[in-house]
Amino acid sequence: MMNSVTDVWNSILDILSKELTATSINTWFSDCRPVELSDTRLVLYTPTDFKRNIITQRYAAPITTALTDLFSCPFDLLVLAEDELDDYENTSEKDDSLPEVAGYTFDKFIVGNSNKFAHAAAIAVADKPGEVYNPLFIYGNSGLGKTHLLLSIGQRIHESEPNAMIAYVKGDDFTNQMVQSIKDNTQEEFRNKYRHVDLLLVDDIQFIAGKIGVQEEFFHTFNNLYEAGKQIVITSDRPPMEMVKLEDRLRTRFEGGLMADIQPPDMETRMAIIRNKAAQLGMVLPDDVVNYIADTIKSNIRQIEGVVKRLTAYNSIMDDEINISAAKRAIKDVIRVGEFVPTPDIIIEETAHYYSLEPDDLRGQRRTKNTAMARQISMYLMRSLTNLSLKDIGEQYEDRNHTTVLQSIRKVEDLISRDPSVSATIRDITSNINTIHGQ
Repeated sequence: MMNSVTDVWNSILDILSKELTATSINTWFSDCRPVELSDTRLVLYTPTDFKRNIITQRYAAPITTALTDLFSCPFDLLVLAEDELDDYENTSEKDDSLPEVAGYTFDKFIVGNSNKFAHAAAIAVADKPGEVYNPLFIYGNSGLGKTHLLLSIGQRIHESEPNAMIAYVKGDDFTNQMVQSIKDNTQEEFRNKYRHVDLLLVDDIQFIAGKIGVQEEFFHTFNNLYEAGKQIVITSDRPPMEMVKLEDRLRTRFEGGLMADIQPPDMETRMAIIRNKAAQLGMVLPDDVVNYIADTIKSNIRQIEGVVKRLTAYNSIMDDEINISAAKRAIKDVIRVGEFVPTPDIIIEETAHYYSLEPDDLRGQRRTKNTAMARQISMYLMRSLTNLSLKDIGEQYEDRNHTTVLQSIRKVEDLISRDPSVSATIRDITSNINTIHGQ
């Protein structure tokens, strides 16, 4: 995720470089620098009025289009020149507590059965920070909207209480900052940064598990804020009980608040996300394309949004027709760029290894309880981690039909909702697949 206005500006220049000559980029933007990015506006500075006028007249449209492509919401552009920068910086209100990213608000979050509880809990916390659900612990797999809800809470509290002190940090950044503070002998400044805020937002807390010194520091930070009645919101890719290396005293504190999980969106929600994303980009996708994308990508909202962006680009830049063929091409591009996709053989091999079985045991007809569970989980993983159809999956198991595959997948989904150990097993096998084969 881009978390600085400089990162965003560099991404915009990359996009512009595909449409403009190197000479144009160098002439008009070499001494242009980004000043601020809010929810609705990018502010740039260039040294002269002449350049300001050229950028505003010729390049405002492609710049704001690039921003819309990056963040899926409309933007304005303000270009400052000569002596205007000092006046702007003296009069504008700064909020450095939240990442400089746009679009993470409640009204842009698509609610469905898979996330409505977490969404409702996030709104309740944002409306009454420190009074209900403290801490709020949101967990779920990557790409399902945890960070969106986390930052939406921060944005709403900032809007209602502009003077509220808000700190946002990722688990790995908290670790790195703590280590650096020890090297620089600035531990007191580091502690004050997080122990004297009104709202602490921690993304991906799982990264502190197993780090004894970091957990000790976070434990005291948590206690200071909690005892002062300050709101704490945490996200993770798993519930506390599945963090094997998390200290018990932290686990009990995390579980002492409200835990809300986000599951992969159902078909209806995926279709709504696709249509909403397309509408934000100024497009209406054909129903068959919407259905195809929603049926193909089931477990990662970021990938869904990436496909819609690519379809929009095909249409606007290359004037391509938006059809199933274009959707297939966009999906291949997104998955190829975005993540490792294991083969059926890899999934069966790692699942069998986890259960101390042979791959042929899963492919064949053995019906022992252990083998049946391993086979069903491998089918579930094949559906989750690849784009294979039910029929294609069935062909990996001595030509089992798609109905049998679907029943197996649904059984595993039911077990996941009732038995945390099954979720842990699936997470471990997935980790093994990615770690061993995804390099």
